[in-house]
Order: sequence, then C-alpha cells, then structure tokens
Amino acid sequence: MIAHGKDIKIFSGNSNRPLAEAICKELGTVLGNAEVGAFSDGENFVSIYETVRGSDVFVVQSTCSPVNDNLMEMLIIIDALKRASAGRITAVVPYFGYARQDRKTKPRDPISAKLVANLITRAGADRVLTMDLHANQIQGFFDIPVDNLLGSPVFVEHFFRRFAPVHEETMVVSPDVGSVARARAFAQKLEMPMAIVDKRRQKANSSEVMNIIGDVTDKNVILLDDMVDTGGSLCGAAQALVELGGATKVYACASHGVLSGPAVERIEKSVIEEVIFLDTVPPRPGVNCSKIKYLSVAHLFAEAIERIYEEISVSKLFI
Repeated sequence: MIAHGKDIKIFSGNSNRPLAEAICKELGTVLGNAEVGAFSDGENFVSIYETVRGSDVFVVQSTCSPVNDNLMEMLIIIDALKRASAGRITAVVPYFGYARQDRKTKPRDPISAKLVANLITRAGADRVLTMDLHANQIQGFFDIPVDNLLGSPVFVEHFFRRFAPVHEETMVVSPDVGSVARARAFAQKLEMPMAIVDKRRQKANSSEVMNIIGDVTDKNVILLDDMVDTGGSLCGAAQALVELGGATKVYACASHGVLSGPAVERIEKSVIEEVIFLDTVPPRPGVNCSKIKYLSVAHLFAEAIERIYEEISVSKLFI
C-alpha cells in the first residue's frame, strides 16, 4: 500500500448516489466516470471510463437495501479499481450493513459482519471510512485501517438551535441499556440530563418496554439511537415516555434510517413529533412522512477524505 495517491478520485455505486454527489460538491470535484449496473440475469457489472492509475480512489457505497446487491457492487468496483492500478482504495461505507451480526448469540450462528469485513479487504480495499458502526468492535474485524466517524456533531448542532429557548426543559433518553454510552456522550455535549428506557426484547425486531430510569415528567425528550429498522423499539420507547413517564413531547434522532417493513407507518402513527436521520441511507422512494427529516453528513465525509489524502489526523472527527 502506498501512502499517498497522486490525486483524489471518487466513484459511487447505486446505493446512495446523492450523498456521493454532495461529497464531491464539498470537495469541489465531480464523480468519477463509471457505469454500475446489472445484466439481464441479475449479475452486477462495472465499467470504469477514466484512468485511475496511481490515484487515491474513494468508493462511496452504503450497504443498505437491497443489501446484497449494494455489497456486490462495492466489491466489484473495488476489484475493478485494483486491477486498474489505483494507488490506494478507500471503501467509504456511510452505513455498514450486517453490522448487527457481530457475534454468536446461539449455537451455529454466523458472524456475518466479520465475513463482510473479509470480503472488503480481499477485494482490494486499503482502508475503510464509515460512520456510527452498530458495534465499535467491528473495527477490529478488519486487518486494514478503519475510521469510524461520529454523526452526533450534526445532531448536536441541530438540537442546540432547536431547543435553545427550552434547554432547561429538555433531556436526552437512551432507548435501551445498550445505547447508554452513546446517549451519555450526546447528553454531555448538549449539556442536558439523561434518562434510560429499560426494555426486554422478546424476539428479533420487537421489544417490550418495561420501565423508565430517570424523571422525564413535563420534559421535552430526545431519543437517540444509532439506527431505526422496523421502528418498533423507537415507537414503543416513545409511547412509554409519554404514558408512563409523563413526557410532554418526544423527538427522535438516529444516524441510519433503514426503515424496513412497517417502520414509516409506525412512525406516522406514533406519539413522536419528529424523527431526524442522517443521509447515510437515502430516503425510500415514494415514501412521504411529514415527521421524518434528513440532515446531510457530506461535509464530514468530505473533510475526512481530504484528511486521509493529505495524511492529516482524522481523529478530531470522531472525538
């Protein structure tokens, strides 16, 4: 692996092209000239229409739905770039799919997150740039450098402005015990108190809210999570905060809006006033929900890409 390519080139698959274009705009460049598609039998293909020899190449591709198609696109793009003598290849994965399969929870379970890490490495990536991994230990699944950016600064800036007039009546809530560390850091940055929703998960993608640790009576609360999949946990926690805790209004934010299955319908019918996502996963086509808003992280990824290219520390972006 060379330390530095001769110039920056950015390519994108089909998973989140608007984010890739926004990153290019921040960097003052354009997307690399490439075609990414599928043959009639469903096999993916990639054609690179410009030279990448000796360049520092960044491949922007979230592994969101359709997860396997987007993952294969990224692997094939990386392989094509490697065979075209790219100087250094960085896989920019704003949303890292399969991250919830990071350990064995019962006999004969796969550890799919490790398998995906191996695939990306073997395809030819020299480093990985991602955001808010579901489990931080996934960084250790790679044998190449991994930069895990934090989306919380974008949320902090947004909510500081939003709740400045009612700062004393607002608090941060962790939707489960597993998210306490993330919520605590977020609450400290906002200089707000914190509460926890304690729940018992009965089966995958469903949960039962048990009780609330902390006093949220007559408070505006901000639920913070790393992702929203089917929305059951988030909407259940919001319901408990209002009915059991006596919260006045519930707002929510999450880095990754996966929004599979009945998620949008659940959010629309829930007591949540507004849900803020980052644009690591693009909005689902044809879905219109007035409660869902998106904030861009293009500037964070653009700065990280510049720092990687210039061999400057990236750590300030995730401290």
